[in-house]
Amino acid sequence: MSAGVVVVGAGQNGLAAALRLARAGRRVTVLERRAAVGGLCAAFEFHAGYVAPGILHDDGLVAPAVAARLGLAAHGLALEESPPVCIAEEGGPGLVLSRRPDGAGELAARSPRDAAAFAELGAFLERARPLVERLTTMPPPALSPRTLGERWEVVRHALAVWKLGRRDTLELLRVAPMCVADFLNERFESPLLVEALAAPAVAATWAGPWSAGTTTHLIFASARSGRRVAGGPPALVAALERAARAAGAEIRTGAEVTCIRVVRGRVARVELADGEALDADAVVATCDPKRAFLELLAPGTLPLRIEDEFRRIRSRGTAAKVLLALRSPLELVARRGQRFETIRVGGGHVDELERAFDAVKYRRFAERPYLDVRVPTVRDPGLAPPGGDVVSILASYAPIDLDGGWTAERRAELLEAVLRRLESVAPAVRTQLVASLVLTPADLEREYALTGGQLHHGEPALDQLLVMRPAPSAARYATAVPGLYLGGSGSHGGGGVNPAAGLLAAEALLACRNFSHPPP
Repeated sequence: MSAGVVVVGAGQNGLAAALRLARAGRRVTVLERRAAVGGLCAAFEFHAGYVAPGILHDDGLVAPAVAARLGLAAHGLALEESPPVCIAEEGGPGLVLSRRPDGAGELAARSPRDAAAFAELGAFLERARPLVERLTTMPPPALSPRTLGERWEVVRHALAVWKLGRRDTLELLRVAPMCVADFLNERFESPLLVEALAAPAVAATWAGPWSAGTTTHLIFASARSGRRVAGGPPALVAALERAARAAGAEIRTGAEVTCIRVVRGRVARVELADGEALDADAVVATCDPKRAFLELLAPGTLPLRIEDEFRRIRSRGTAAKVLLALRSPLELVARRGQRFETIRVGGGHVDELERAFDAVKYRRFAERPYLDVRVPTVRDPGLAPPGGDVVSILASYAPIDLDGGWTAERRAELLEAVLRRLESVAPAVRTQLVASLVLTPADLEREYALTGGQLHHGEPALDQLLVMRPAPSAARYATAVPGLYLGGSGSHGGGGVNPAAGLLAAEALLACRNFSHPPP
């Protein structure tokens, strides 16, 4: 019997890869080092009765086409409209925006010009959406197409660009290399709006709003369906796990892979921390690419050129996770009586966001961090005791290599900085606080095996996207090691609450002539 395929990691990408391979008739074993599946999307209790729905926030990145290709609707997955975003403002009413056509109503009262520009930007992103979805749900084009199929892929990508039209194509080419601050400042006059729209483009990256290429991040994040997973990241994980098990995949937790063994030039087996070894026809590694190539492969396995490619991947974590357990609902002083699931809290100007980024350059954390706040108990009150709230925060910026290290005192200082920022718009938060948990990039590296604590498995810079992600030799999921495929968030299509990279890696494996036949 065939040795089958081993998938390393049971996050959303690992489960998606296992599901696709098992449905195609392959024997699949998924190995997860943690005690539960889900990775960064797994729910966990951080204080008695208070449950966080994962580390990652659901930003509507699951493409309907990917969910359909995985057949997840039959296993309980549903997509729903993303909630409005409250842009909190110290000393002011802030703004509430949504993706609906009338979603900029409050903005019109503040600036009619900005309301019109917001609608124009939304229309541009909607026209770009088919192209962006194609780019992010299909393999990147081959750098040197050789087969007829690879040439046809290039033609199909070109046709997608042609359908966008000359005017919008030129605009995309103009703005893609721009810094997001310039892109937004030329459209909007409200500093609060510019900062709030720029923040998602630089979250958890080694970039500030004045860094070149950050407009590409904004377009890739914004020109999506915008429909989030009903039930949040854990619901995506649950649907993927049910579907993978139903298709015949074996999923093992508490099984840490320590080595991917190569014999006579190709993948032969994986070895576990407990001494067990599993033979493998192929391995799909959905851990971060630096871990897969520089830690799990034995030294000397790779050609020096390939090893150098992977050493050059930049994976510097810059975001900390802060979880707050509150005894009563979080309330914004300017929005008493209103509840918001998504809140952005900054300094009110894009330069404040840039100054927060300045800190990590000098191995400090931002004393005035930008907060991407989610209150999942608005949607699911059962995540906290009756009347309580869970507040889940991604705080930018906090470096992996903090000067002096992440001691208990420095974690406490970071928590204090986050609380001060949140208190500027929700003054009662400190009196409501029951418990807190701070996960720095160093904690994320240790707990989730993320090189550098980088939540994207590699910084999404212009030189680390598309055919350069994670490296040119592995841009299309197959690698320089026969039988080894990469399908985690560090591969093209990955990042955030999104299983596309795992699906694409599995499809690349199935397309390989050596693996296209069903096992005996």
